[in-house]
Amino acid sequence: MAILHEDRVTGMRDGKRDFGQQIEVRCWDSIDARAATPTHLSFRTLEKLAQEIIDEVPGIVSVTYNISSKPPSTMKQCDSDWLSLRSTP
Repeated sequence: MAILHEDRVTGMRDGKRDFGQQIEVRCWDSIDARAATPTHLSFRTLEKLAQEIIDEVPGIVSVTYNISSKPPSTMKQCDSDWLSLRSTP
């Protein structure tokens, strides 16, 4: 799942400062969706995912990976915050 945050962050694009948006990526392992643990992804996978998002989604300058368990975190966000992304292997 990817969540587009309304906050603006400073990043770099083409060697210059860029003021854009941030996407938070969440992946969980769960049996019943009542409890979940973050999926352990390799740093290489996370780097590739972040670069692909920054390169292909206009206005994105930052990608974060959420490692909070559920609970206390939740899988649901406000509907206006959801952004569907399709990653390629």
